[in-house]
Amino acid sequence: MPSFKSLLEAGLFVESLSKARDFYEQVLGLEKLRESEVGCVFVVAKGQLLLLISQEKARVPGKTPGGEVPPCVSGAGETLGAGHVAFAVAEAELDAWRARLESQGVEVLSEVAWEGEGRSLYFRDPDGHLLEIATPGLWGLNW
Repeated sequence: MPSFKSLLEAGLFVESLSKARDFYEQVLGLEKLRESEVGCVFVVAKGQLLLLISQEKARVPGKTPGGEVPPCVSGAGETLGAGHVAFAVAEAELDAWRARLESQGVEVLSEVAWEGEGRSLYFRDPDGHLLEIATPGLWGLNW
């Protein structure tokens, strides 16, 4: 069975992106890696990221040149689960993970080839959380 390298990222849905950004940056002292209208990415520790995702943007698919990130909502328009979690894997294990998920009846919702480097598989757990398996290069990180 393929294995995880680490927990890469966790995402929290926020009502006010500017207030949340200021809290995590100014109060908790986290280093901001990137920011966009969708959200902010903070470095928690080496190779570990916290994503703050606008609740509004979490309701629509994220379009990227390399593929589409599924929305974090149910068909009824409600946010699913507590948020989003991504697991880091070796590039060589991504195909084994895809096969493992499919063999267990888990639908791979999307695969994204990120600009620069890195690929991600997106799927949901039984509670509807949006999960991701990502290869090195995502966010400029290598593991």
